[in-house]
Order: sequence, then structure tokens, then C-alpha cells
Amino acid sequence: MQLHGHCHCGNIAYTLAWEPDPIEIPARACDCSFCTRHGAAWTSKPDGSLAVTVLEPALVNHYAFGTETADFHICVRCGVVPLVTCTVEERLYAVVNVNTLDGIDPAMLQHRPASFSEEGVASKLARRQSNWIAHVSIIEGKQP
Repeated sequence: MQLHGHCHCGNIAYTLAWEPDPIEIPARACDCSFCTRHGAAWTSKPDGSLAVTVLEPALVNHYAFGTETADFHICVRCGVVPLVTCTVEERLYAVVNVNTLDGIDPAMLQHRPASFSEEGVASKLARRQSNWIAHVSIIEGKQP
């Protein structure tokens, strides 16, 4: 199944390949102040692939806080945060915000609280390596 999503204005869009078709989609609601204030809930398919298209890269702000190991991609135009990336051992990993998915039956979303504030940097990176989407490509600029 191809899951599609985007920020509100469409500047940041993505397609997440999820095989086999999901019966449920985990939605982790991180309790950090940034995720809480944005109402974000994150999902990933570790063996899936994520293709991100950014039409106007100048309209994307990158924000990192705390351990500065995660890069929140924020659309400057509409303010939505559709994804977070992290580089571990020169490989890009990502999670997507379930609130930016198109056409998903809300009953498929399995919301669960998540707290990572007590986790050390090494533990965070190891968790992301095993749980985040490992095949990520980002294409910037309008394509012909």
C-alpha cells in the first residue's frame, strides 16, 4: 500500500510504501513539549520506504532541540510538521506525522503515548535505527 501525505499547503509531500497493507497504523504521541504543542503523532514502517518531495526548499525550516539528533521539517508557509529525520551512521531515517496522511480511516490509527525524555543519545539513535523508516529519499525543487 502507498500511503500519501503532505503539509497543509503541499510544499512538503511524501509517499510511504507500507507492505503488506496495514491493518492498523501505530501513532506514537510523544510527550515532549514540541510534539505536544504541535499535536503530532508519529508512525514508521522500518522496512518500508519513504519518498519525500519538497517543492520549495527555502520554505522549509529545520528544527532540532534537546539532544539535537532529530530534524523536524516544518513548512514555513503553513506551519505543519509532516516528518522528522535523523542521520545515524551516515544513513537517513524518518518518521511521519499521522495527522498529515491522506485518506486514512481514523480507526486504523492505534494511538499510544510515548516518552523518550529519559533516554540517552545512544539509546535514541539505536531505537531510531531499528524502528524508524530506513529507506528515505528527499527530492528538492520542482520537478519537470
